[in-house]
Amino acid sequence: MASVAADYLPILLFLAVALGLSMAFVVLPMLVSRLTGSNKPYPDKLTEYECGFPAFEDSRAQFDVRFYLVAILFIVFDLEAAFLFPWAVTVFGLGWTAWIAMMIFLVELALGLVYAWKKGALEWE
Repeated sequence: MASVAADYLPILLFLAVALGLSMAFVVLPMLVSRLTGSNKPYPDKLTEYECGFPAFEDSRAQFDVRFYLVAILFIVFDLEAAFLFPWAVTVFGLGWTAWIAMMIFLVELALGLVYAWKKGALEWE
């Protein structure tokens, strides 16, 4: 029975530390907020900050297409980074085929960036 408890001790310690840290990251900021008075709302604190303008219409109103375009471009280039890092770690073990495939991928992404740049997708009015 003692060996079973000894086998589970590291797991229980890990859980105790994880619960302690998570509680500290949740409860401590709330306590500091209460003590410093930063939790008391006032009109300026309750204004919109996500989109930069107050919500004046229905929540189902259409947004400008530039918001979606910027989001799509971010996703495309974020995926490029997600594919590039694992490839860079293993490129020497994969050989020339992997290197050529990644160069083709990077050229395609560069052409997409140039196309978006020329079309004015990166310009903000």
